[in-house]
Amino acid sequence: MYGPGLENIGRAQRPENCPIPTPSADQLLVRVDAVSLCLSDIKLIQQGGNHPKLYHRDLSIEPTRLGHEVSLTIMQVGENLSSKYTPGQRVAIQPDIYHQGLSTAYGYTIPGGLIRYHLVGEEILSGDGGNYLLPVMDVLGYAEAALTEPWACVVAAYTQRRRLSPRPGGVMWLLGHPGDDIDYQFSAGLDAPSLVVTTDIPGNLLKLVKDRLASHAGSLIIRDGLFNYDYTKLPLEFPTRFDDIVLLDPRSAQMVSAAAGLLSRRGTFNLVGRLPLDGGPSIDLGRIHYDYVAYVGTRGPDIADAYGEARNRCELREGGIALFVGAGGPMGQMHIQRALEMPGGPSTILATDINPIRLEVLKDRFHRLADKRGVRLVLSDSNQESLRDFALRETRQRGADDCIVCVPSANLMSEASRLLSHDGMLVLFAGVPIGTVAPLNLSNVYLHNTQFTGTSGSAISDQLAILHAAQQGTLSPARSVAAIGGMEAAHDGILALMEGRFPGKVVIFPQLSGLPLVGLSDLKNVAPHVAACLSTDGIWTHQAEVKLIEEYWKP
Repeated sequence: MYGPGLENIGRAQRPENCPIPTPSADQLLVRVDAVSLCLSDIKLIQQGGNHPKLYHRDLSIEPTRLGHEVSLTIMQVGENLSSKYTPGQRVAIQPDIYHQGLSTAYGYTIPGGLIRYHLVGEEILSGDGGNYLLPVMDVLGYAEAALTEPWACVVAAYTQRRRLSPRPGGVMWLLGHPGDDIDYQFSAGLDAPSLVVTTDIPGNLLKLVKDRLASHAGSLIIRDGLFNYDYTKLPLEFPTRFDDIVLLDPRSAQMVSAAAGLLSRRGTFNLVGRLPLDGGPSIDLGRIHYDYVAYVGTRGPDIADAYGEARNRCELREGGIALFVGAGGPMGQMHIQRALEMPGGPSTILATDINPIRLEVLKDRFHRLADKRGVRLVLSDSNQESLRDFALRETRQRGADDCIVCVPSANLMSEASRLLSHDGMLVLFAGVPIGTVAPLNLSNVYLHNTQFTGTSGSAISDQLAILHAAQQGTLSPARSVAAIGGMEAAHDGILALMEGRFPGKVVIFPQLSGLPLVGLSDLKNVAPHVAACLSTDGIWTHQAEVKLIEEYWKP
């Protein structure tokens, strides 16, 4: 990839030949067996060297490669690695790599998998998180192994990434207003910050803060008189960001919006109150997804009651109602499949999409599984019915226990925040850029314990868990495959991804030549012997992959 835009991928929109490299003593030569294309690749195509993970790199001088969801086979082993690896060993990569404190993601900073062979070195084998090369058993097909990375991102969406207690050694801001006579308590967590700034808090709470800070040599700054302040000037008043903000008896959506903008990365915003705000605060949705900003709350009077994982869940409610927005895309389908296959999952799954063809695929692909699991599966065409009407009708005006938004739409995320039941959870799975602001129903965070979560990417542990589940047969990554192609079809595969041409994942097999991009539903017309090995439901199988390689691999 030599720059932004499809025209800068390859030469004349085709792969180019290059010599196969020889590994040094501390490197591995790997063969790329399968690459699953990802919507994140589109962001890289659009932004080129301005993508955050490329650090303004001039791709015309130092190109990169797409493809971060891969299955690999080790071909040659450098002499210093011979005790750890052997030729023929199969591996996958966890692409969210950090090396020497920097994000050096595979498929971004480190050129990715749309090539037949490449070297693996120190930045992958000895990154900040350890070894990002993960072992794969032969029981998994190449496509299945490549798909463990996007599946890991789905699993990561339901693992706790937010900080749910005051940060040790951090900076906390306690913000109240004159005339508040509530007898606030802070039974746990006030010993954590090294600096506390207070603004117009009740005298009894101020005394408590002074006593706790004195016990661990913490510092206190009293900055009163901001309650009727022009909140747009808060960044000038506090040029530093806060790790924790506690807002007492909140009333003003404008105040909440301004104060929330002062949170640091992984910051926690704690609302303590008994009355609703005067509107929906404008909140940076991208920061919930990428910066793991947490919004917690309680009716009080104990401020500490808002914290902790017991109150702030991140998993789908057992036996509850789960609403999936944009469920027809590749990742949305994975969320649906996970909800259906997980033990103790929801009893009702509501799914929406704007594409009626994708809804039909959802129905065909999952209605039997839903029936088998005893789960009520209801689909809705967003062109025919609004999200609000669908959700309230199917929940009998109660709202959903969980709402998972799989499309990068600030409007849908905002609307979904108003469709949650008490103790409901909103998962912002699709990432919108940091700076994307929309109103969220934060009143229900402290009045009815709703939660907003978001995650970006996955970790080594997430992908290892998916590999284990797939190898044990409790998860079927192959259900996600919608189209396949050889190396020459990679460019068409990227275009198809951008156009949303297929209701699932596009998988490229770089070692195969002469295989055009083809959807599984049309495979019988291109490779009938391969199509004959699909499951009775038309799902990709290990046997189909073996037959495909027999027909298209040319030594």
